[in-house]
Amino acid sequence: MATPKKPARRPPSKRAKPALRKPEDAVADFEKAIAGVSKTEQYVLRLYITGSSARSAAAISNIRKLCEEHLAGHYDLEVIDIYQQPILAQGEQIIAAPTLIKKLPIPLRKVIGDLSNEERVLMGLDIRPKRSR
Repeated sequence: MATPKKPARRPPSKRAKPALRKPEDAVADFEKAIAGVSKTEQYVLRLYITGSSARSAAAISNIRKLCEEHLAGHYDLEVIDIYQQPILAQGEQIIAAPTLIKKLPIPLRKVIGDLSNEERVLMGLDIRPKRSR
């Protein structure tokens, strides 16, 4: 029986090794990247309401104020009345109103209620507050 031939070994490459980076430099680069993402991300939000009720009006007012304060210029808000467009609500499986859905950036998130608790809404949408409390 013939013995199988071993493949020829390649000589080690003469490429230059990358320079090692300091941990502080990597942290600084990471922080720059994170800061850039939060400023340029476009948020796509849909608010499902029920007619012109007081809760619906409060939810619209609250989310507009929150978006202007924390996402100024980086959001697209669509308000959908489920009485006028029930098929859209059915497609999103809306079980209560008002309901806010964050479509982008992923992951998809839903917040139910009149959106008056700013901290809860920001947490639900994965938005960091601009001002410190």
